[in-house]
Amino acid sequence: MNKSFIFALILGLTLWGTTSIGSKPARISAARSIFLPQLTNEQVVKALKEALITGAKNSSQAASLVDGFYKNPMIFIPWPAEAQSMRDKLVKMGLQSKVTAFEESLNRAAEEAAKDAFPIFSDAVTTMSVTDGFAILNGGDTSATHYLREKTYAPLKAKFLPVVQQAIAKTNVTSHWNALATTYNRIPGVKKQNPNLDDYVTVKAINGLMLLISQEEVKIRKDPAARATALMKEVFGFKK
Repeated sequence: MNKSFIFALILGLTLWGTTSIGSKPARISAARSIFLPQLTNEQVVKALKEALITGAKNSSQAASLVDGFYKNPMIFIPWPAEAQSMRDKLVKMGLQSKVTAFEESLNRAAEEAAKDAFPIFSDAVTTMSVTDGFAILNGGDTSATHYLREKTYAPLKAKFLPVVQQAIAKTNVTSHWNALATTYNRIPGVKKQNPNLDDYVTVKAINGLMLLISQEEVKIRKDPAARATALMKEVFGFKK
């Protein structure tokens, strides 16, 4: 047996059993510092990106299913807030079913766009600049997702917008809206409503996917079985 290993083992056991002023966690930390390899910032950054990519993949797949947005109350896309008065009047006019159909179309568009979301999110993660991986690793349970949002939101939105526009066309969101808007605009004295549906669905879809990614991050941090790569197992398993 390697002599240096034996020496380290004896020293580790000595620290474990004889530290007079440390608590049990302190003794564990001292032993860990001997036996666990030191992680580099580069390793930590790579593991964090692997975690985010894994989260983006799982989140995109879940959100792209039928009802992935529509029946998930956490990410359901509601009627645009700035047109809420329009919604209220239409419902009073007995058009609840058409209002519901429009809201469903918003969510179907997000689900359709989510089918093509992963490469866009993955590219954002891959090209994201991270200088201090340890700060993110030792931060809150969703600190990596927060960093992703903070650093990549604007370019991510720009790349995702055309995907959403195609999805909106495919799911007939505009036709649902136009029918309701035409009816509403016939009401005397009302202020005509014309929200930017492309932008609205894009923002809501990104926010929904980010929320799902944050949940995946929490899972990776807390559940060893969720760590899909050897490096993720090493980094998140050794996190102090």
